[in-house]
Amino acid sequence: MGADMSGRGVIRRAVAGQRRDVVVGSLLGAAHQTGEALVPVLIGLIVDRAVVRPDGGALAAWLVLLAVVYAMLSYGFRFGARAGERAAEQAAHQLRLDVVRRVLAPHGGAEAGRPPGALVNVATEDARRVGALNMALTLGIAAVVGVVAGAVLLLRASVPLGLLVLIGAPVLMALGHYLARPLEHRSEAEQERAAHASGVAADLVAGVRVLKGLRAERAAVARYRSTSQASREANVRAARAAALQTGLMLTLTGAFIALVALVGGRLVLSGSIGLGALVSAVGLALFLPGPIAVLAWAGAELAKARASAARIADVLAAPGETTGGTTEPATPASGELRLHGLGHAGLHGIDLTVRPGEHLGIVVTDTAHAATLLRCLARRCDPDRGHVELDGTPVTELAPAALRSALLVAEHDAQLFDGTLLDNVTAAAPAGADPQPSMDAAAVDEVAATLPGGTSGRIGERGSFLSGGQRQRVALARALAADRSVLVVHDPTTAVDAATEARIATGIRRARTGRTTVLVTSSPALLAATDRVVLIDGGTITADAPHEDLVRDHSVYRTAVLT
Repeated sequence: MGADMSGRGVIRRAVAGQRRDVVVGSLLGAAHQTGEALVPVLIGLIVDRAVVRPDGGALAAWLVLLAVVYAMLSYGFRFGARAGERAAEQAAHQLRLDVVRRVLAPHGGAEAGRPPGALVNVATEDARRVGALNMALTLGIAAVVGVVAGAVLLLRASVPLGLLVLIGAPVLMALGHYLARPLEHRSEAEQERAAHASGVAADLVAGVRVLKGLRAERAAVARYRSTSQASREANVRAARAAALQTGLMLTLTGAFIALVALVGGRLVLSGSIGLGALVSAVGLALFLPGPIAVLAWAGAELAKARASAARIADVLAAPGETTGGTTEPATPASGELRLHGLGHAGLHGIDLTVRPGEHLGIVVTDTAHAATLLRCLARRCDPDRGHVELDGTPVTELAPAALRSALLVAEHDAQLFDGTLLDNVTAAAPAGADPQPSMDAAAVDEVAATLPGGTSGRIGERGSFLSGGQRQRVALARALAADRSVLVVHDPTTAVDAATEARIATGIRRARTGRTTVLVTSSPALLAATDRVVLIDGGTITADAPHEDLVRDHSVYRTAVLT
């Protein structure tokens, strides 16, 4: 997006990126408006030169010229509107890409304090509103040309009428901008409420099974009803502001046109202009409300776009959770992972070396400490003290995207997406890689057997067609199929039965032979398949030995994994 992440910067980017289409659309729209203004003038000339004094040849010639003007204004409207619409859609599409790219950025931070539904609203409706400004700008410029053309043609018919329009039109435009200010504020509030309602709805849909299990459906419905009503009220307030602005502008425009007609009528009665000029003046007076109304509409669209642009700018300018490095890890990475004096949110003085190809278990007695450790390893945050190294290079010096290509942290609550089972497993797999070994290791064959179509069967949004244990197995298979040099897995089998868990423990060991694997878990089956286990109790490492030795000799470890 560049250096300017303000709402104005977003608008400038949206318009500048589509400058060519906006210019072309404005020129063609100006041709349309000029043609519209010429029509009543030509009709007046036809009245004066071919009707008042009948002349068949002159009438035919004037009618041909009138047809040419109609063809010009029709062409200008059709292709000018097409160019403006293309500019609007392309700008909205680019803004959607910018928002999604920021949300998915490796350094994170855009989702902080924003539910998924709110981000979706920003990427869709707000992007559409800002993009629509290109269409409003295209038609608005054409409308200005139409007003000026009408005023110039009125000046040729009558200087007083032309001056009246030239003075009155800018006053109307200024009033329209002033009247649009309440709409801008209410539009921003409307979008905020709508985004909040979308976020609540997304959360409720995602947790519908939990809500049913807790019998909390009524409370959930009441919460959404309250949020939805607040969104509706904000929408109604915005609609009232828009209706008030439009109504006032139409009233002012009507009064202005009535004034033009009154002055024109007096001029006709005084003999200052003829019948043809009167027809032209009346036709131009009827024409002018069109472009003036377009200007009022463009002002309202600008107000909405400014409110939406500010929301987009907030997302794009959100500070990252981590600052990015620039160094690329060694290819292929050997997979040595080291923690030097790591201290952060309850962890302190963690010194640990995971050798290349080692299969390490980590048991953490405090779940909050486990979450902190995983965030530091995934570099979703940087520790307050100490650092993490990959193959001798601090991860803070590695580019976030490059780090994730070598080190993958598969968290316990990893989400699946709507698609086939195979698509979910191969989402992060190298091109052309065989996913079957990973699926075998995670016992996904049993999951496939329950789906119509097997591995080609759809699993529903967030894996809604699967049980909790089945979702865990698919997520584990996806992590294994990614084939990273270092894989950190957090509690991958909490929802599977003991027999399947034992099979998975053997499968992980086999699938990850020769590559560094860290299992953060309290599962005895998984820990028994590791080379050694590290126990973190009270935020520090208190034991480091094979699983069997710790079960025999360490009471805290026995309590953590066997009870």
